Amino acid sequence: MKHRIYLFVLIFILCVQHSAAQDYESYIQCEDTCRHVHGIDLSHYQGDVFWEIVGANSKMAYVYLKATEGSTHIDETYERNIELAHRYGLKVGSYHFFRPKTELSKQLENFMSQCRQGDQDLIPMIDIESTGGLKTDEFCDSLFKFLDLVEQAYRQKPLLYTYTNFYNKHLQGKIDEYQLMIAQYSDEKPVLADDRDYTMWQYTAKGRINGINTYVDKSRFMGRHSMREIRFKHF
Repeated sequence: MKHRIYLFVLIFILCVQHSAAQDYESYIQCEDTCRHVHGIDLSHYQGDVFWEIVGANSKMAYVYLKATEGSTHIDETYERNIELAHRYGLKVGSYHFFRPKTELSKQLENFMSQCRQGDQDLIPMIDIESTGGLKTDEFCDSLFKFLDLVEQAYRQKPLLYTYTNFYNKHLQGKIDEYQLMIAQYSDEKPVLADDRDYTMWQYTAKGRINGINTYVDKSRFMGRHSMREIRFKHF
């Protein structure tokens, strides 16, 4: 009986140690092992953020905050997040989730109501993840018209965010004049079908960082690309 109890306790200890080792390994991520410039993007999904802690993390240089989606949705945490992110020293940009079947002028109005030029350190980012059920040509027509509106409003081209597969299927060869943040959650760097260069790589949706109690998206600059390339120009 004593031997069985001892064996049970030993197995339990080994399981705990193995679990702890796995947790430690999963916590070590790209920014711990490289010298690239890293950042995060946030929305209401992250809840309340302790910005004084995030700002003290020297490995995180920038943050993109969700401002709006479609023609009416405003992220409920945007106003608080942008104020506190600035207060604690992060370079901040804002993004809009694009809905291709929603009236374009209304989407721009919605975005501009939150993404005020005087508050921006980084160029606006447009989140492109859905065709809205449109054929590729129709979707691209809507997208390009919206991008033109954004560029006219802010007098600079926005950064475009999309996934590797979405780019390859719908966008390759069509947006060469724009800088890209490509999302691909793997150890392997994204390779686009047309082999074009991209500025940033969002490499995980399950990042961990002190000051945020949930998973967070993390990204980094590629190669020799740097923050100056996406700096907001104040005219």
